[in-house]
Amino acid sequence: MNIIDGKMLAANLRAEIASGVAKLKEEKGIVPGLAVILVGNNPASVSYVTAKEKACVESGMYSREIRLPETTTQEELVNLVKELNVDPAIHGILVQLPVPKHISDKAVIDAIAPEKDVDGFTPINVGKMLIGEECFLPCTPHGIIKLIEFSGMDIKGRHAVVIGRSNIVGKPVAVLLARKETNATVTLCHTGTPDIAKFTREADIVVVAAGRPDTLKGDMLKPGAVVIDVGVNRIPDETKPKGFRLVGDADFESCSAVAGAITPVPGGVGPMTITMLLWNTLESAKRVK
Repeated sequence: MNIIDGKMLAANLRAEIASGVAKLKEEKGIVPGLAVILVGNNPASVSYVTAKEKACVESGMYSREIRLPETTTQEELVNLVKELNVDPAIHGILVQLPVPKHISDKAVIDAIAPEKDVDGFTPINVGKMLIGEECFLPCTPHGIIKLIEFSGMDIKGRHAVVIGRSNIVGKPVAVLLARKETNATVTLCHTGTPDIAKFTREADIVVVAAGRPDTLKGDMLKPGAVVIDVGVNRIPDETKPKGFRLVGDADFESCSAVAGAITPVPGGVGPMTITMLLWNTLESAKRVK
């Protein structure tokens, strides 16, 4: 059984990205710019935004972090997004979700220009992804494909099972696995699926993004399967300094005894999400004429 090291893959890709940024600066005088907007003080969101800014700077990109108070109105936020849409120094716009309840995240995402939608969430980019046109792929699903390839698994012709149907991970990763370039046969399971194990036991690849610990156990796996665990769950643990530990949606102990390769939590999917965000921002800057 192999541990799929997301940190190592992310480091390799970030070195590639930094090289691409330096080349773009030298050849065209363009510095890729990413604007990250944070509304309110959600601790997890603050942590994510800080990590994104740090990664940006390390890769040689321009980072513009915009922190807004919880009281910011939807109109104010949408207007800010529209200003960034026409700002030539900004090639990627990311609004950190969740936004406060009085703001519609759909309205905000819809306001982002598709050519600066480096999160791959706007309806235009999602639609293009679905029909196989060039677009910005959503970061976590794109990172998952990279992790499967990094494991040594040839996706073509394999049976992949995705557990979870969220718009952020489950649905898009199912689409990416099924497209011509990857060519997997895909089964999408969710809370309405009776006997998920019936499907996972036949799968060469299992992506679990259910948002619940122990969704996937070793006796649900085909020996040698590749398991990508997207979950991040806090479990109380008095032996840890913070009083909790992080676990995924897969029971790591039992799954790792059966799987051919598996991502750890933390250190698997997480590092790839920010990496693919940088990847998309560089691609956006390259498209500037």
